[in-house]
Amino acid sequence: MYQRILIPTDGSELTGRAVTAGVGLAKALGAEVHTLCVKEPFPYGAVAEMQPTPPQEFFDAQERAAARHVRAVIDACDAAGVVCHAETIEGLQPWEAIVEYAEKKGCDLLVMGSHGRSGFATLFLGSETQDVLKHTKVPVLVVR
Repeated sequence: MYQRILIPTDGSELTGRAVTAGVGLAKALGAEVHTLCVKEPFPYGAVAEMQPTPPQEFFDAQERAAARHVRAVIDACDAAGVVCHAETIEGLQPWEAIVEYAEKKGCDLLVMGSHGRSGFATLFLGSETQDVLKHTKVPVLVVR
């Protein structure tokens, strides 16, 4: 049924629930997991001059956090005996990076968490999951 399941991660508790569900599903189906953490780019420009952190320190901190997040998914996969491929990438819009990665790697299912917000809450707070749902052709399993 599904062969390559993408589980994007930001290290949040909500993502943790998606990881548990996605890894369990991968194990049951004999699928492999791909995990991805999208790092925020350095805010170059006028704002960058006021940035208290130098660019290299910013990049290093972003990479350390992203590596920690994908490591948690790798560990969950290892514990379940599921093959896992992990990457950290930089992206201005996480949803866009997720959609592009899924297409590039031939993922046939995405597993993502959602707070379940609707209406004005989604409008003001935004939702990477909602944006992925709007732009991907790949099926998405949303975990709440």
